[in-house]
Amino acid sequence: MGLIRRSRNIVAARGAPHPAYPAIVIKIERITPQSPLFASAVALRESVLLNPIGYDHAKFVAEYPSVDERAEHFVAVMDHPTGPRVVGCLLLLTDEEPSEGGQTQAKVMQMAVDPQRQGAGLGRRLVVAAEARAFGELELSRLYCHSQDRAIGFYEAIGWHAEGEPFEEAGIGHMKMILDAPPQPSNDTASTLEGDPLYGDGV
Repeated sequence: MGLIRRSRNIVAARGAPHPAYPAIVIKIERITPQSPLFASAVALRESVLLNPIGYDHAKFVAEYPSVDERAEHFVAVMDHPTGPRVVGCLLLLTDEEPSEGGQTQAKVMQMAVDPQRQGAGLGRRLVVAAEARAFGELELSRLYCHSQDRAIGFYEAIGWHAEGEPFEEAGIGHMKMILDAPPQPSNDTASTLEGDPLYGDGV
């Protein structure tokens, strides 16, 4: 009985939050290649995305020489006693020309989340931040990405949908996923919503 009681106490102790442990704070930030956090974001991209398919960042830059300079870089940054840690990242690359259908659009790419933080909603937060930037300040009409097959369900769960046929990149199955900008409210609707704390500047 003593051993059973002791085991139960250990389980209870492990499951209970320790009052001395601070809450983990993870913020989504936008950085440039000149940021001190850029090297950490690159290292995360290498370990999660590039190394498994035989690439490193140098090879990526050689094949896509202007991407890092042109893209907007979003990172999930965790407070840590040793300093800020990048635990997620995403690139938002605006197309230089409108699509054949006339849409102004951008590509979401190179999204990676630290394996120890996967399943905590960081991918969703990164994509939502990119959506807000694209459909807000940049006033784009569409976002798209080339999703690996295993990530299609993730994008569908946050409102994206597939376009076209499956294809392969780097020997891995992919699908183009898209998200169109939400419709803008009419003048009458905007007048009705003015001052609503859930609309516009009231958010």
